[in-house]
Amino acid sequence: MRIPIIAGNWKMYKTPQEAVAFVNAIKGPLADLTAAERVVCPPYVALPGVAQALEGSEIAVGAQDLHWEDEGAFTSQVSGPMLKGLVKYVIIGHSETREYQGVTNEMVNKKAKAALHHGLHPIIAVGESLAINEAGETQSFVETQIRAAFDGIPASDLDKIVIAYEPIWAIGTGKSASGEQANGIIGNIRATIADLYDDAVAHAMRIQYGGSVKPNNMVEFMSQPHIDGALVGGAALKEDSFIELVRLAIQAKGL
Repeated sequence: MRIPIIAGNWKMYKTPQEAVAFVNAIKGPLADLTAAERVVCPPYVALPGVAQALEGSEIAVGAQDLHWEDEGAFTSQVSGPMLKGLVKYVIIGHSETREYQGVTNEMVNKKAKAALHHGLHPIIAVGESLAINEAGETQSFVETQIRAAFDGIPASDLDKIVIAYEPIWAIGTGKSASGEQANGIIGNIRATIADLYDDAVAHAMRIQYGGSVKPNNMVEFMSQPHIDGALVGGAALKEDSFIELVRLAIQAKGL
C-alpha cells in the first residue's frame, strides 16, 4: 500500500503570523492521523516560522517552487540551498508557474534535478488546459510533460518524488474531474513511468490529484486505486477543512 499524501498549497495566502497560528491549530488534531502523510506549503516568507512551529511533529513542510541554480542574479527567486533544512518537499511545475511565470517542461526538469541534488523531495505537477481536454489530447499532453520532467533522473531517486495531476481547468474554478476520469489519467501517468523505468517503480510511485478538491468530493478521489493523495488549494486554507481532508483520505483507503 502506498502511503497517502495530502499537501496543502497555500499559494499567496497567509501572513507569517497567520501561517504559524494555522499550523499550531492543526498539529494537535493531525497528530493521530498518521496513516497519511501531511504536508503544508506556505509562502516563502512564512517558511521559517512554520518550520519552527512544526518542529518535532510529523507534519512536513514544503515550498511552492525553487530555481535550478544555487545562487545568482535571479531577482525574486529562491534556491535549493536556501530551502534546505527548512522544508522536505517542493512543488515544481504547478500550472500557475507555467502560465504566469513562463515555466517550461525543460525548466521543470532542471528544477526537479536541483531539488533532488539538495535532498529535497519534488512534487512534480502536470496537467492540461480545458482546450486540450476538450480536444481529447489530455493523455498525450500529460505524457509529454512526464517524459520531459523525468528526463535524466535515475530510478534511484524516484522514491523521493511525488507526482500531482492537476487539470488546469479544475484549479480554482469549482470544477473537478470525476474520480473515474482522474483515475484514468493517473493510471496513464503510472504506465508512462513504467515505460520509462519499470513496473515496480511505477507501482511504488505516489500520484496525487489536484483541482478543486474539497471534503465533499475527497472520498470519490481517494477511493480510486491509482490516486494516492491530493494537492489541495483553497480547501487547505481552513483548519477544519484540511483536517477533514486528511481524515477522509485515510478512511477512503481503509487505513
